[in-house]
Amino acid sequence: MADVVNLNRVRKAKLRIEARAGADTNAAKFGRSKAQKEREAADAARARAELDGKKRETDRE
Repeated sequence: MADVVNLNRVRKAKLRIEARAGADTNAAKFGRSKAQKEREAADAARARAELDGKKRETDRE
């Protein structure tokens, strides 16, 4: 005799596998780690501060 299979479990397992594959695709396409995001934000802040420090102040109003 064949084993009894719960079709709901099989269907949900298949959906989980498909969802994981889609998530992996998106992570490869768009994903960055938290450390990379923080490093980019720090670099942008450093560049902005450096640029602000080089601005010339004028007395025009």
